[in-house]
Amino acid sequence: MNSSHSRWSTFLSENGLLILVALLSLLTLIVRNGQTGWHRDELDILDNARFLGWGFVSYPPISPFIARVALTLFGPSLLGVRLFPALARAAAVILTGLIARELGGKRWAEALAAVAALIAPIGLLGGVLFSYSSFDFLWWVTAAYFMVRLLKSENPRWWLAIGAVLGVGMMTKYTIAYLVVGIMAGVVLTPARRWLRSPWLWAGVGLSLLVFLPNLIWQVRHNFITLDFLGSIHARDVRIGRTEGYLAEQLVFSTNPFTIPIWICGLYFYFFAAPGRRYRTVGWMYLVPFLLLYLTQGRSYYLAAAYPMLFAGGAVAIEGWLARLSAGAVRWVKGGIWAALAIGAVPGALLALPVAPVQSPVWETVSEINGELNEQIGWPELVETVAGIYAALPAAERADTGILTGNYGEAGAINLYGPAYGLPTAISGINSYWLRGYGDPPPQRLIVLGMHLDQARQYFRSCEIVGRVANAFGVLNEESEDHPSILLCGAPHRPWPETWERMRGYG
Repeated sequence: MNSSHSRWSTFLSENGLLILVALLSLLTLIVRNGQTGWHRDELDILDNARFLGWGFVSYPPISPFIARVALTLFGPSLLGVRLFPALARAAAVILTGLIARELGGKRWAEALAAVAALIAPIGLLGGVLFSYSSFDFLWWVTAAYFMVRLLKSENPRWWLAIGAVLGVGMMTKYTIAYLVVGIMAGVVLTPARRWLRSPWLWAGVGLSLLVFLPNLIWQVRHNFITLDFLGSIHARDVRIGRTEGYLAEQLVFSTNPFTIPIWICGLYFYFFAAPGRRYRTVGWMYLVPFLLLYLTQGRSYYLAAAYPMLFAGGAVAIEGWLARLSAGAVRWVKGGIWAALAIGAVPGALLALPVAPVQSPVWETVSEINGELNEQIGWPELVETVAGIYAALPAAERADTGILTGNYGEAGAINLYGPAYGLPTAISGINSYWLRGYGDPPPQRLIVLGMHLDQARQYFRSCEIVGRVANAFGVLNEESEDHPSILLCGAPHRPWPETWERMRGYG
């Protein structure tokens, strides 16, 4: 009894600060004021969770699988479903502190690294929205932790852990391939190249491929459709300028402006500081993905998960420098650092979390910077409007009337809220919805969302506007501003198979 109590007390004394920071991370999920709802990306994943398989057009299978578990346990509960990304975020925060510990940091360095990882806007957003990025973030940080353990312990069996987590990462989000290249470069460009002769490294590679194999087989069977998707999405992002702010957004979204000195110190630690020399591979695990994403015009947030390992190294370096100062100076410097991070947490939270009242001046400001806030408003009203249009149809016509959507958010909303109104399952030409087809028998008339009237008339007969998309707050978002008309259309001009082929798209 005493031995058990002693072990528990030791665990709390060693990990209490990290647990506290992780609880603060979970608290961000609870303090959301409930004025917003699902994001369109969440609606897509929740809908795909109804059709589990080894792959989807726009992402690998892990996130829909986790969503299926969440729906089974909690139903379509915002808090219940979002608990899973919140837990993933909290785990990533703890692992960031543990990386600092493995690098030689004491409790102050562990806490500093964890808090720096906590207050990055992208990280905060990933903890309160159900997205594949939420879990991808965790796998990057886990891989970094395992790599540090390998380099510190010289135990080659850690390659199995690294391989396993990279395989799971590839089953979550394909951008972890950038980290894989970073690891390869870090091994080749440092004394870690000696591991190339180790069977454990190649066993880790084999394990990674084995974990990823089911999705690879799915891609082969679907003619690598995801490559078409990724090419289309990348071309769109470049065309509309989403990749132009890559460098600046590293400072204000992927990290927090108040944590810039910490991760810069992390780069110094891995590449120039004597204690970090044995861990230089980790430095390359950041630098190579950074350069590759810059050269290929990737989105800035793809790199967000690479910063926790820099925060850990930077916190250890700063703690080492503080050890050379007098006790009084240390108190002042530490106090200044914590004050700066507390100040930085405020704009970070405002940018990522819908804590400001909708339509308030603060909301107007932050939603203009982070448009994803607006995309969490209006879905129940949209479905209610469609349900009213459907109910107004003559009873004889409802049986062969379908609902066609132009994007996955609309389809996901119809399929989530629609059963309560007796609505048919939505069909769409976008992503995996296109693979599921248009139903058998095909609909003879359609309620159409997400298309302009002229566009719909290219496919269908007798199209007319029968409703408008709006929301209770009057917020302008993609639904209410870009394509607010709800249409009622007749049968397609051409046979359904030919029409469906023409409607295939990515988004």
